[in-house]
Amino acid sequence: MSQITRIGVMTSGGDSPGMNAAIRAVVRTSIFCGLDVFGIYRGYEGLIDDQIEQLSSSSVSNIIQRGGTILKTARSKRFMEYTGRLQAYNNLKAHNIDAMVVIGGNGTFTGASLFDMEFDFPIIGLPGTIDNDLYGTDATIGYDTAINTVVEAADKIRDTASSHDRLFFIEVMGRDAGFIALRSGIACGAEFILVPETTTYIDNLARLLKHDWRRSKTSGIVIVAEGDESGGAYEVAAKVKEKVPELDTRVTILGHIQRGGSPSAFDRVLASTLGFISVRGLIQGQRGVMAGIVNKEIVYTPFDNAIKHHKDINKEMLEMSRILAL
Repeated sequence: MSQITRIGVMTSGGDSPGMNAAIRAVVRTSIFCGLDVFGIYRGYEGLIDDQIEQLSSSSVSNIIQRGGTILKTARSKRFMEYTGRLQAYNNLKAHNIDAMVVIGGNGTFTGASLFDMEFDFPIIGLPGTIDNDLYGTDATIGYDTAINTVVEAADKIRDTASSHDRLFFIEVMGRDAGFIALRSGIACGAEFILVPETTTYIDNLARLLKHDWRRSKTSGIVIVAEGDESGGAYEVAAKVKEKVPELDTRVTILGHIQRGGSPSAFDRVLASTLGFISVRGLIQGQRGVMAGIVNKEIVYTPFDNAIKHHKDINKEMLEMSRILAL
């Protein structure tokens, strides 16, 4: 592989808190290593439209604490077509960019893997998604902040639930994975946690809730991942209400509030570390991989493995959550 002299950096797909910290680390590490670094705005869409400009150290000043992404982000249907990817490649070569760091999730890495294969272009990915559903890292950038956001909201909802003797169903993000629901549910003392990885039996849920209320409880919280197979929070709440009409139920959907906000200290350090090692990895010849941290060790996982290998939820923690909520 020829020597790398210019690196491009982009954020793609859904945003997550800590992306700016990762961008900052990529930019300043590149400059320290004597490389030129270019920001690609609006992900693959911006790459196709040549929205590329050189960044300096001052370009990333005062952003480590900011949520969102200064490079913007987008989902690109055009990049799914070869003509779009070819235009993206031509734009990179026009700027003499030799390699890229892409920050995103499954869709981002799928596109990066295909692009590398077609054009022999070195790319390293950073796991930027609140869902924590990528294989090859213990935590993704933004996951910790999202959990803290959910817990803060659930604690406030618990106050009003207790005041009115109500049962709240709180829907959190997690279309395919229940990591946010599980961790936040344990942290806020939820009575039940519903995730896509396990089957939800409404009859059993209703029976246990009814038992809780008869025993001593007058309020409660059920955390529902949006991808739970029994439906979202509104559907689950309606089914429970039908079976236990005496319960005073309410529904709150937290939605995109989980993606925003200032990143936690954990996410700032994680993003900074991954941004730093991504540049170092490219210089050392790594490509077609996602940079991650597993058991406090730096690992590089091939894109295909990061995308396709399933990351299991800890079902013992689900059992623990129910025991602790008794």
